[in-house]
Amino acid sequence: MPLRRRQDRVRLITTIMAAAVGLTACTGHPRPKPLPQLASKPTQIAHDPQAGRFRTTLSVLTYNVRGLPWPLGVGRHAAFRQIAADLRQLQAEGRAPDLLLLQEAFTPEAGRIGNRAGYPNWVPGPGAEDRSTLDAPPLDQDFLDDRSFWKGERFGKLLSSGLYLFSVYPILDVRMTPFGANTCAGYDCLANKGVMLAVIAVPGVPAPIQVLNTHLNSRKASGVAPSRSLYAHNRQVDEIRLFLDRHLRPDWPFVYGGDFNSRKSQDRFNHKMARIPGVVVHYYCEMIQSDCDMRIFPDSDAPWLETQDLQGFADGSAVSVRPIRVEAMFDQPRDGEMLSDHYGCLVTYELSWPGPRHDRPMAPWLVDGPVEARRAGP
Repeated sequence: MPLRRRQDRVRLITTIMAAAVGLTACTGHPRPKPLPQLASKPTQIAHDPQAGRFRTTLSVLTYNVRGLPWPLGVGRHAAFRQIAADLRQLQAEGRAPDLLLLQEAFTPEAGRIGNRAGYPNWVPGPGAEDRSTLDAPPLDQDFLDDRSFWKGERFGKLLSSGLYLFSVYPILDVRMTPFGANTCAGYDCLANKGVMLAVIAVPGVPAPIQVLNTHLNSRKASGVAPSRSLYAHNRQVDEIRLFLDRHLRPDWPFVYGGDFNSRKSQDRFNHKMARIPGVVVHYYCEMIQSDCDMRIFPDSDAPWLETQDLQGFADGSAVSVRPIRVEAMFDQPRDGEMLSDHYGCLVTYELSWPGPRHDRPMAPWLVDGPVEARRAGP
C-alpha cells in the first residue's frame, strides 16, 4: 500500500475512534432552557440629545476552541476550564462578552465552556443526526463521483456541528440546519457542519438582534486538493445564503461570526462577501471607517485575510450597527501553550436608533413564525 494511502487510513481510523468516543459522551451535556430564555443583565443606554439618538453596545466573541474528541483532543480539559474561568472572571468584573459563539466544541467539556463561564442563556447548533432543511441545487456530479472513503467523504456524519451560542441577553428564537450531507470535502465530512441563527433581545433596543454562527470547510486540514475543498467551501456559503433568504429579516439588525476558513484565500473571502449580507468587520475597519479601534493586525493592508475567524454586520430598518473596537482574546500562551490553535475575535458594536427607549421586554410573538429550537448535542 502506498505511504500516502496508509497515512490516510491511519488518520481516518483515528478520527472515527475520536468521533465514536465523542458520540458516547454526548449525554454529558445539560439541555438548554426552553425558548424564549428571559434572564438578562441590565443594558447601559446613552442618549445623545444633539443627534436625537440612543446608543448602547453589544460585544461578541467568536472562538474556535479545538474541542476534538479523544484521542485527537487528549489533554484539552484543562484548557477548556481555563477559558471558562477567564470568562467567569470577566463576568464578575462586568467586562465579559455579551455573546459567545463557539466552534469546534465537539465534546461536552468544550460545550460547557459557556455554562461554566456563567452565561444564563444558550443554544447548541445542529447535532450529528440532523439533516439539511434546505432545498439546495444538486452538487456537481464529478465532485460526487470523486468522493473518497479514506478521506472520510463516504462515511457519514459522526460528530455534531460543534456550534454553540451563549448569551447574557434573552434568546427568543433559533433556526439552524447542517449543510447538505455531501456539501463537504475531506475529513470535514465526518462532522455535521452547518449554520445557526439566533434572535437576541437586548433590553431597551427597539428591535432584536439576529446573530449567526457557522464553521466552514477547512483547506489543508481537510486532506484533499485545494480545488476540491474550495468547491465545498463555496457551496456551503451558497447554502448559508439559502438559509438566510428563508429566515433573515432585513428590518432587524444582523451580526454574524464564525470560523470561515478563508485565511490567505482571496477566492474564499470574495465568495463569502458576495453571498452573505453585510460587511466584514476587518474590512470595514480598514477600508471604510478609520475611527474603528482595530487592535489586531494593525500593520496589515488586508487584515481580513490574516485570520480564519471573522465577524460581519448589517443595519436593520430601526437600529443601526457599527463596530467600534476589534481585539483578540486568548491570544497569549498559558504555561507555554496556547489554549486553542485559534485566538478569540472580540468585536464591540455600537447599536443606535432614533426616538424613545424601548423599555418593555421583547415579546416572543414579535418573532416571525413559531418558536422552534431543535435540541442538538455536541
